[in-house]
Amino acid sequence: MAETSKIQAQIEELRRLIRRHEYLYYVLDRPEISDAEFDKLYQKLTRLEEAHPELITPDSPTQRVGGQPVEGFAQVQHKVAMLSLDNAYNTDEVREFEARLKRVLPGERFTYVAEPKVDGLSVALLYEQGRLVRGATRGDGRYGEEITQNLMKVRSIPHRLHGPLAAFKALEVRGEIFMWRQAFAKLNRTLEEEGEEPFANPRNAAAGSVRQKDPRITAARPLDIFLYGVSYAEPDRFTSHWKAMEQLHDSGFRIDTKGEKGTLERYRRRCPDVEAAIKACLEIEATREKLGCDCDGVVVKVDSIEQQRRLGSTTHHPRWAIAYKFPAQQATTVIKKIEISVGRTGALTPTALLDPVEIAGATISRATLHNADEIERLDIREGDTVLIERAGDVIPHILRVILDKRPARTRHFSFPTRCPVCGAEAFRPEGEVVSRCTNSACPARLKQSLLHFGSRRAMDIEHLGEAVVEQLVDRGLVKEFADLYRLDVATLAGLERLAEKSATNLYNAIWGSKERGFRRLLFALGIRYVGEHVAAILAQHYGSMERLERAPEEELAEIHGIGPRIAESVALYFRQQENRRQIDALQKAGVSMREEGVTAGPRPLAGKVFVLTGGLEGLSRDEAKELIIRQGGRVTSSVSKKTDYVVVGKDPGSKYDDAKRLGVPTLDEPAFKKLLSRM
Repeated sequence: MAETSKIQAQIEELRRLIRRHEYLYYVLDRPEISDAEFDKLYQKLTRLEEAHPELITPDSPTQRVGGQPVEGFAQVQHKVAMLSLDNAYNTDEVREFEARLKRVLPGERFTYVAEPKVDGLSVALLYEQGRLVRGATRGDGRYGEEITQNLMKVRSIPHRLHGPLAAFKALEVRGEIFMWRQAFAKLNRTLEEEGEEPFANPRNAAAGSVRQKDPRITAARPLDIFLYGVSYAEPDRFTSHWKAMEQLHDSGFRIDTKGEKGTLERYRRRCPDVEAAIKACLEIEATREKLGCDCDGVVVKVDSIEQQRRLGSTTHHPRWAIAYKFPAQQATTVIKKIEISVGRTGALTPTALLDPVEIAGATISRATLHNADEIERLDIREGDTVLIERAGDVIPHILRVILDKRPARTRHFSFPTRCPVCGAEAFRPEGEVVSRCTNSACPARLKQSLLHFGSRRAMDIEHLGEAVVEQLVDRGLVKEFADLYRLDVATLAGLERLAEKSATNLYNAIWGSKERGFRRLLFALGIRYVGEHVAAILAQHYGSMERLERAPEEELAEIHGIGPRIAESVALYFRQQENRRQIDALQKAGVSMREEGVTAGPRPLAGKVFVLTGGLEGLSRDEAKELIIRQGGRVTSSVSKKTDYVVVGKDPGSKYDDAKRLGVPTLDEPAFKKLLSRM
């Protein structure tokens, strides 16, 4: 009796822990433990309940799917329950999966589809007569959050289907909303510069972006979707998962989802038997770093829809699918020091310096800490042993502190109230998470601003790297942007490791940058919220720095693509006397304040969206992009129904196939040049 009570208490404690972590993961999007640790808790509970079935209760986590939907969104019922997946942690468990299938359907053969298990937010998309009528999160599996308006902002989700599926009375498809790693890193940099809290990982970024109350915020986030199946169809005509995915492709879904490092679709494999499925799992695992997005496993599913129906489901997972899970890319190490760096906007950013540790073949010695709130939330201290995680190209981050290894005399980390470089006050505006150095002349801010000013997408000053900028600022040779144009070859040749030839090359690059034009200069100045795209809009609208300086805030706010927040920032920048003085100094130094060939008013290609694929003989990719932007057009990296032209060069990639499938007009190089010459 005492033994049963002890086991029951153990089961209840496991249920409590699992419910808590489900709530943190599914509802708050703030997981405190890794997936592998959660799976261990779940497996332990499952084993105990299997050994003691009399202790199973209807509300046990093993008898349902996930957490509850958050308040604020309407709850909707899924056509078919969105279940979890059973897991396999080695190849033998994948073989055991097939053995279970054969016990349910003896004598039958199974073919499989293996596809990446993208780590994002699961959603269900309901189409009626080919029109997207509802989009919902997974929620608790039976009921989810209705987020249709937000999902309609994801470019890779079609609003209307074409082809045979457009006639279906109802069609529910499922996929994973996610974010490419490079896009995630760029988003976090932007958030930190704007004083907003960065996301811990791409999954949290995707979940947080798609569940915004304001769909405009969702639209501004770099979200994508990886489709993984059809859950409901009326009429019910699908015979295989593989063919269903092909039909979705033919009906307007971008199944071959594009990323910075290739496609996800090319990793989806049709496998004639379980050994081929295992081979696919191992191959995808070996190339997981090349996927460009977070992927924590491979889903192996029976291809035949008819066999799927007969195999059925448990209350937790379908019997016809299993997730082969990759080993977690995590390790424990010690924080030697917490270092504070200062960015060009004055943002104070903490970084943990670690005892070097190897994760997935890479030596890790630094991890991002984001901001003071994150340090306080995790109670991170110098000397702590921590669990860190690495995901592809994203800077490693700390998951949690291992408290039982904490040294006795560690102290809470006190975030600085003064700039660690110049000693000026560090101010944290109300409602923001980032503290900023208030000294506009801070050497650290100046160095980062100069690097941004000379970067390829700004003034494109070749050879103006970190080592040169460090010396220019530390020696007092450059105190503002215009000082660059006062340098001579002799001064530059006096810098360490800069011979006369290199000094001459840098001098020529600096002087050549004078003619980059208004748009690039506007981006180079580092005005808050003014990235490349916003700079292009303002340059096209006003044509010169003089006209922009005089623009009222109300007028700026009315420009399409600008809005109140950016308008306020731009107007504030030009109201500050020091900024106007620096612009005057640049103008006196001979820096162009106009966009060549651009006058105020609408541009010939205004609003047109272009995609470039293949190599052009007479133009580089950057030159072609520059010509399009100067005429008011915009260049994007992927083809959609909103694309106006795809410029096709030599050896085009899959974007050319996308254009043909979607009916987007294509231009070869002569036609592209002819279009530009008419403008």
